Amino acid sequence: MTSPEAIEIARAALVLVLTIAGPMLIAALIVGVVIGLLQALTQVQEMTLTFVPKILVLGVVMLLSLPMIGHALGAFMDRIADAIITG
Repeated sequence: MTSPEAIEIARAALVLVLTIAGPMLIAALIVGVVIGLLQALTQVQEMTLTFVPKILVLGVVMLLSLPMIGHALGAFMDRIADAIITG
């Protein structure tokens, strides 16, 4: 394996991580901002209030994105297996 091939695999792995984690991070960010705005408007400053909605939304987003995650990981593994086979 040459250096450009290794760099390309590392770049693809980083893109894969962003593809997998991106939807969940964006959902958590949106829920956090909405809950923060509600806390600011109602002046309820409870620190644990954000955890339950975030966990619920992250669970739903994860369930909805599982097919995409499986496909992305399978395609990446196929690419890595082909690189291993070709040497």
